[in-house]
Formats: sequence, structure tokens, C-alpha cells
Amino acid sequence: MDTFALVVTVGVALFFTYTNGFHDSANAIATSVSTRALTPRAALLMAAVMNLAGAFLGSGVAKTVSEGLIETPDGQSGMAILFAALVGAITWNMITWYFGLPSSSSHALFGGMVGAALAGGIAVYWSGVLQKIVIPMFVSPVVGLLLGYLVMVVIMWMFRKANPHKAKRGFRMAQTVSAAGMALGHGLQDAQKTMGIVVMALVIADVQDHGQIPIWVKISCALMLSLGTYAGGWRIMRTLGRRIIELDPPQGFAAETTAASVMYTASFMFHAPISTTHVITSAIMGVGATKRVSAVRWGVAKNIVLGWFITMPAAAAVAAVSYWAVKLVMA
Repeated sequence: MDTFALVVTVGVALFFTYTNGFHDSANAIATSVSTRALTPRAALLMAAVMNLAGAFLGSGVAKTVSEGLIETPDGQSGMAILFAALVGAITWNMITWYFGLPSSSSHALFGGMVGAALAGGIAVYWSGVLQKIVIPMFVSPVVGLLLGYLVMVVIMWMFRKANPHKAKRGFRMAQTVSAAGMALGHGLQDAQKTMGIVVMALVIADVQDHGQIPIWVKISCALMLSLGTYAGGWRIMRTLGRRIIELDPPQGFAAETTAASVMYTASFMFHAPISTTHVITSAIMGVGATKRVSAVRWGVAKNIVLGWFITMPAAAAVAAVSYWAVKLVMA
């Protein structure tokens, strides 16, 4: 196996993690920044540190990505498939970042993997894609929406007699904790996805067998995700923090707590790689609906949901074209 191909593929995987960080940093901190619980730079620094910590909390999601979605390909063609999958995901990340659309980096990666696998003629484990990707893609936003609504209703009932100004001040402080929980969950979910890809590359290169993730892979993926997070994703932060609904501190706390809970459950109980973008966006909608249904800007929400549906096929198409281009160059 060409060592150069391995180095390039791992490098592109780490760059994908970096784009994932600045693309999805808004997930963890947009609500805290919009409610002025945290300044943007303080929020980004906190998110970067917690992303780094979260990357070391487990490996179940990485195993799902490396073994449960597509057949592990062989040789130079296999490395080309991984490379093309990453190009498809990165391309879609950059397009959606440019337009400020909070689409899922995770589903861009999964779409890229499926598209490149189909173009390369290797097996796609459709049962794994259905059970670990498609079903959670639909279930997690619904859970986020309903749970966000219920958590906010409980908060409103518990603090119905509290002084509004004191309550908001308290929740502004509590948001520091809930935002940290979101960032920890983001690291737990998203760093592991790239770890799974790097492990696949090492297996293809016959450097190691499937199994434990080398410590250098964990550290590299965690650092790149943290660096990307600190670079910030201001366009998407504006969409999540302001355009869906104007949030106050209790609503921000409820949305972040809800999203973090869903992510930890998916990671530890089901080893399912869910989208942090889907979960926090739906939680914000659920929380906002407690004010009144019309308070949520459903037109913006509709565009975001449309982005969810086109992410996987769009990334798959780019990955397929990238694979054919790589094969032409290699021929």
C-alpha cells in the first residue's frame, strides 16, 4: 500500500474534522451567545476545550462508522473510496457553511461514504445505514422537539412565581453549564466519526486490524475538532441563535440541556452517530413553541429541514464524482 495515499487520506480526514468543528461550533454555543450568557470568544474557547474532552469519552460511535456502514475496501481503490467520501463531505460542509445553513456534517460524511462505496463497487450495509443513520436521523429531531417543549413547560411551571429578572440572571449562569454539556456531547459524537474513518484507512493500509483506536488518532481528531471549533462558525451561529426564534436564558438552557441529553443517550446506549445540528435545532423549535407556535419562524425551520433531506444525497453525488475523478488520475 502506498504510504503517500495513506498520509493524504488521513490528512484529508483531519481537515474534515476541522471543517466539522467550525461548521458545528454553533451547535454548542449559539444559544448561549444569543442570550448573552457568554461572550462569543469565551463561548468558543469553552466549546473547544469541552470538544477535546468529549472525544476521549467513548468509542462506540467510531466502531459504527468504521465497521457498520460500508464494507472495508482493499488496496489503492479502497483508499480512493475513503478519499472521495471525505471530499464529498468537506464540499457539502463548505457549501452549507457559506450559505449559513446548519446542515449535518455527520450526514455529509455518511452520504459521502455511501456515494463513494457505490461508485467504487463495494458493499453498502443498508441495514446498518437504516438502523444507525436513517432511523436516528428522523427520530432524534422528533425527540429533541418534544423533549425541548416538555423541559421548557416544566421550567415555566417551576419558576412561575419567581422574579423574572432574577430567574433570567440565574439561567444565564446555568447556561454556562448546559453549553459545556452540549460541547462535550459534540466532541463525544463528532470526533469519533473521523476516528472511525482514520481506523478504516489504517486497516486498508494493513497498518492495523479493526479494534482499538490508536491514541494518536484520538488526540489528532480531538485537537483538529477543537481548533475548528475555536475558529468559529459565525454564519451558522446567526441562524441558530437568532433567525429561528429570539431566545431568552431559560429557553436557551432548556434547549441545550435537551440536546445534550439526547446526544449522550444516543452515544452510550445505542452507539448511534446522530447529528448534533438536528438535535439542537429541533430542541430550539420545541422550546420556542412554548411561547406560542407562531413565535418560531417556521419558514427558516423549513429551509433547515430541507437541508437535512438533501445533505446525504448531495454529499453522495459529490463523493461519487470525486471517486471517478481520482480513478481517472490513477489510471
